[in-house]
Amino acid sequence: MAASQHMSRRSFVGLMGLTASALAVSGCSGSAVAQVSSGSSGSDDASAAADGVDGVFGDTIKVGILHSLSGTMSISETSVRDAEVLAINEINEAGGVLGKKVVAVIEDGASSNATFSEKATKLLDSDGVACVFGCWTSASRKAVLPVFESKNGLLWYPVQYEGMESSKNIFYVGAAPNQQIVPAVDYLAEHYGPRIFLMGSDYVFPRTANSVIKAQAAAKGYEIVGETYTPMGHTDYATIINKIRAAKPDFVFNTLNGDSNVSFFKQLKDSGISCDDVMTCSVSVAEEEVKGIGASYCEGHLVSWNYYQSTDTEANQKFVAAYKAAYGETRVTDDPIEAGYDAVYLWKAAVEAAGSTNVDKVRAAAGGITFEAPEGTMTIDGENQHMYKPVRIGRVNADGLIDEVWSTGDPVKPDPYLKSYDWAAGLSS
Repeated sequence: MAASQHMSRRSFVGLMGLTASALAVSGCSGSAVAQVSSGSSGSDDASAAADGVDGVFGDTIKVGILHSLSGTMSISETSVRDAEVLAINEINEAGGVLGKKVVAVIEDGASSNATFSEKATKLLDSDGVACVFGCWTSASRKAVLPVFESKNGLLWYPVQYEGMESSKNIFYVGAAPNQQIVPAVDYLAEHYGPRIFLMGSDYVFPRTANSVIKAQAAAKGYEIVGETYTPMGHTDYATIINKIRAAKPDFVFNTLNGDSNVSFFKQLKDSGISCDDVMTCSVSVAEEEVKGIGASYCEGHLVSWNYYQSTDTEANQKFVAAYKAAYGETRVTDDPIEAGYDAVYLWKAAVEAAGSTNVDKVRAAAGGITFEAPEGTMTIDGENQHMYKPVRIGRVNADGLIDEVWSTGDPVKPDPYLKSYDWAAGLSS
């Protein structure tokens, strides 16, 4: 991407300089400030959508932002919304997309799969957006997938996931399992031992991820010594911690999501178990979640992602500075935040390559597009609409940031169905 498309410290327009109509944010909480349209639905919206073509309304392009701004997942998703707003404001400041200003319609999925589906329908039908940036959990993604496929909409999904999926109506900007889960398990088994305790929230991502890990373990000679799931929003982990203590694993592979991680890590430390006793590796805990949990409860434990706030690239230095300038010096960046930001720029590049916001044309033009992202060079794989990404394993430090302890260095080709692993045969059937 051109240098002018990267961050600017002047990216956010102050509240005093905007009209009330420019600040009518639907379902928007927190400090994000964007040039957005109202999230209300009705005959006026339907009429406006009928006047637009492929999200273009005169000299503007409408896009949707759909994240949980309330409920158990708001601890993670609100900041992804903020990053997407930051990218949109930067893009508008640099001249927009195809010479048009980008206008975001922001909706709250409210940590409810049914609400995600309802809001996705509204964004495509009533608001007539060109695309949507959104979701976090795989359950919410799968809830909206039929909506995007039936209406030929386009979702840019910013979060790592369990794989075993590839839709022409989704660009997967987060990690596939070979870019996070699989290398993390091998790293942990090599450095801590082969006895694994699997713990996750009770929905599609943890269960599918653990199916992958169990197949990997069987092939590599690792031992699964426990497997347990809790509902989203669960807060009492005393029984599970006792199971972990009794099982004596070499490490716990943690796929809890949302604010359940707050309860687990606090109760784990309060029980007297530290990372020196049992290491945990989390794949849904990043800097934002560590901040919500408290660094003292997570210090020393491992995580696996593709990006950290500490990632040493020039693009990341600019990104972190811009994010903090927009939202405050105490805010942190993390992998899904960065991926949400990247998604907006990748969409912009695909639209400009296509010369159109039309979904079919954008899809056709997207393969091979690269972006100098904060994590490093990101490339869209045109075959499966996933991204080439580096793998990074990190350790939480006393300041709540994450220090990289291992990486692949170069970006890894996405393999959502794990076709390159003999032991994964049959997982996707």
